[in-house]
Amino acid sequence: MKQKLTTLLFALLAVCLGMQAQTGEKGMAFEPEGTLFKDAVAKAKQTNKLVFLDCYTSWCGPCKMMSNTVFPQEKVGAYMNPRFVNIKIDMEKGEGVELAKRLQISAYPTFIIFNGDGNEIGRFLGGCQADEFIKKVEQASTDNASAEMDKRFADGERDPEFLKQYLKTLSSAYKRGQCNDVVEILLDGKAETFAADKELSDMFIRHIIDPFCPAFIYTAKHPEALIAQVGETPVRMKLHSVWSNYPRQLVTEDAAGNVTLDKENMDRWLALMEECGVDDREELRLDALLGYAEKKADWTAYTGYLDELAKAVDLTDLELCRRCTPVAKECKDETIRKETATLLQQRLDDLNSGKRQPQTRQGNMVLSGNMGKAMEMLITNLTTGEIPGTDKK
Repeated sequence: MKQKLTTLLFALLAVCLGMQAQTGEKGMAFEPEGTLFKDAVAKAKQTNKLVFLDCYTSWCGPCKMMSNTVFPQEKVGAYMNPRFVNIKIDMEKGEGVELAKRLQISAYPTFIIFNGDGNEIGRFLGGCQADEFIKKVEQASTDNASAEMDKRFADGERDPEFLKQYLKTLSSAYKRGQCNDVVEILLDGKAETFAADKELSDMFIRHIIDPFCPAFIYTAKHPEALIAQVGETPVRMKLHSVWSNYPRQLVTEDAAGNVTLDKENMDRWLALMEECGVDDREELRLDALLGYAEKKADWTAYTGYLDELAKAVDLTDLELCRRCTPVAKECKDETIRKETATLLQQRLDDLNSGKRQPQTRQGNMVLSGNMGKAMEMLITNLTTGEIPGTDKK
């Protein structure tokens, strides 16, 4: 009870601080929670202002810092309120889910300036202090280079030097999808030869995220040339990153919270991995399905995929704990919770009997914690709902 009360107090404190940032007379005046982006744009056009959009998430530390310490400041409000219609949207809820995809938001907080027609003027990322924030807003509001380059690209300009400059602009704004598209154009017709060009090989490593890119497919089948240019570790890491991250694009959630999986492209991805001889494609398949089941809160499917994964792959202690944690946090079904606890208990028994040695490393990372203790805590939580070491009263 004490733990719950403490959590509640912190939650209430966060709400109060958030309300201060939203409604404080001296700080920034934000539109009421739930205001749609299109309505903020319409208001900006009507009042001859710009739109300031704060793209945030509930778990983002710098987002909270900005909301609690920067936005409420009088000098920030004095600069922002006469010039902008200010709106905050959680990128993981409601309209924010679709906006995050359309605006290519991949880091938080991201701040974007729009004109009264809803066209992006500029953006910047990350938390900062008040004076720096005002300076960045001013720069993003007047620097139309990004919008102008967007138009030139949309109009069909494909001069290589322009594309390279455009790529730098997109990269600084973390527009990963558009970065990929530009690099694909620069690599067009060069899938078999780009590795010999240091500039192009660097672009490939930094920006390609689409496994269906011809240069990626060729490299997945014939990695030797790129390995000779940049080394084996960066190439292997790049290939794995693209294969493993692609399924995230296939799971979508609408404003009503309905979660869907793009099965057609999932099947294409699986077929391509088989064509390219990806060794861990079964693990990647199950990892993608686990992510989908977790997003849907389908814990029967989730634990089924987890059981398949545990049989197909020798999961590390850390990975097993990580996979079981969502069940402990979110699942209410007692049968499923106990089955998950049993899976952990089997691993813990193997560790205690000496049948299995405890994990001390995860990749290049040395683990300082006791994974056996972590498993015991998870098992207790899964079977009793209690968190060991906390006061029950």
